[in-house]
Amino acid sequence: MRRAVLTLSAVLAGLMLGLGVSSTAQAQDEIGVKGTLKDQEDNLIAGAEISVTDENGTEVGTATSADDGTWSIPLEGPGTYIVALDESTLPDGLLVRNARPQLEVDVSDAMRTVLFPLDTELDPNAQPPDDEEPAEDDDAEDEPTGADDEVEPEDEIAPEIEGAADTTRAVSLLFSGLHFGLMIALAAVGLSMVFGTTGLTNFSHGDLVTFGAVMALLFNVAVGVPVWVAAFGAVAAGALFGWLQDWGLWSRLRNRGTGLVTMMIISIGMALLIRFGTLFFTGAARQRYTQYVGQEPWDFGWLVITPKEVYTGLIALAICTLIGLAMMFTRLGKATRAVADNPSLAASTGIDVGKVIRLVWTIGAALAALAGVFLSINDGVKFDMGQHLLLLVFAAVILGGLGTAFGAFIGAILIGVFVQMSTLVVAPELKYVGALAVLILIMLTRPQGILGRRERIG
Repeated sequence: MRRAVLTLSAVLAGLMLGLGVSSTAQAQDEIGVKGTLKDQEDNLIAGAEISVTDENGTEVGTATSADDGTWSIPLEGPGTYIVALDESTLPDGLLVRNARPQLEVDVSDAMRTVLFPLDTELDPNAQPPDDEEPAEDDDAEDEPTGADDEVEPEDEIAPEIEGAADTTRAVSLLFSGLHFGLMIALAAVGLSMVFGTTGLTNFSHGDLVTFGAVMALLFNVAVGVPVWVAAFGAVAAGALFGWLQDWGLWSRLRNRGTGLVTMMIISIGMALLIRFGTLFFTGAARQRYTQYVGQEPWDFGWLVITPKEVYTGLIALAICTLIGLAMMFTRLGKATRAVADNPSLAASTGIDVGKVIRLVWTIGAALAALAGVFLSINDGVKFDMGQHLLLLVFAAVILGGLGTAFGAFIGAILIGVFVQMSTLVVAPELKYVGALAVLILIMLTRPQGILGRRERIG
């Protein structure tokens, strides 16, 4: 087993060595944020002011959009920044469509593109046109002018604008939650399949998500292939890594009769190995692909989305659907469900339990790698991205039901929507706290989850 562990470590180190070299070469690039301001009719906006502050609220730079609508603000180093567009400097009647003039962005070691979708909105401060002003009256100066006469138009207009902004934000958050839920589902289905067939609570599954993102970045940046080709390579690398893990480690532990608690602790060690190996070779800065960093959003009025969100969401939905159909109607799916129900009985009917478990590990790791690729297309690649996702994946699996792929999918969608929609009432920094609350409530009220069975608990 020692030789197998050393082999896995060497493979992981070799695969990420090229990425470490490429990340060093990219460190010389200029760091900052940039963008182009234009309205829904592609009219370029000049003279608008943009400012950037750090996480402590200290202003680090400002810019004014040029005649061609472009602007850029150089930054001293990577980090998380707040990019704000001053709507008062926009032409009359022009506002940010999604009611988000301030965006929190993670800047790594390159210029980050930031987009503000602009459109004409009803402005509560707008003055009536000249031809609609009331005619002067000789007795007007004798009549008292109360504050109610001035406030009344704003009282009628402001609620409409506030309500429209709230609706736009709610719809955008709902779509964002569905998209995020589908990303969680890719990882959660694989984790649930592994638990169902082996009983192992795999704490390294989140770092398999990171592994997929890192492999895609390696293929895209170091090798130079397009992102969609790199995604195929990352999924293949993830599947191979999952197969190697079961062949070199987990199957040997099972054959020796190692307890589940011991194997769970070993999975924590595997997670630390992947996480800090990634940190060593790629660094702590968030890195991005050479494509799809900034896209012109699609504006549907109440919903502003980017094409990459739509395409990755549809692909994730299609793959989860195929996995569900395969579990229901293919021999492998039926064998997997048989092993999950009763491994001894499945073996007595001629099913190769070890082979089924190895295929489950391969498929689960491939799904996790794909989730990492799709998440990093939007958020970039960082060494601890899988660690932050792991809590949500566990919440989805427990909510849906331990050991059932269909339950994991349902739980992931509910968790994704809940996390994103919760920002309507709580600060965005606290949105993941709700996932922990869901875990606690489910364990107290229905520990088997939505589709789970009581005999699988514990």
